[in-house]
Amino acid sequence: MTAKGKIPMRTCVACRKEMEKRELLRIVRTPEGEVMLDFSGRLAGRGAYVCKTEACIRLLAKRKPLAKVFSVPVPEEVYARLEEEFLGAKN
Repeated sequence: MTAKGKIPMRTCVACRKEMEKRELLRIVRTPEGEVMLDFSGRLAGRGAYVCKTEACIRLLAKRKPLAKVFSVPVPEEVYARLEEEFLGAKN
């Protein structure tokens, strides 16, 4: 719980389930325009959240919701890099 007793909730951009913010992985578009995983949850930029599951990470590449969330085209390489970073960090 936070100081005021409310638990911050966010929605996964892949499966659309609402969960506690701390249970989700943040993906950020930095002010420089780079899209990357934010393991700390503190990088500057526009954030989107995704479940910490391989299935949801793979849904990102299939449904490509990040382009809509970030209002910019997201290259295919970014989705591949996100899968690599997530699966690499998981092991």
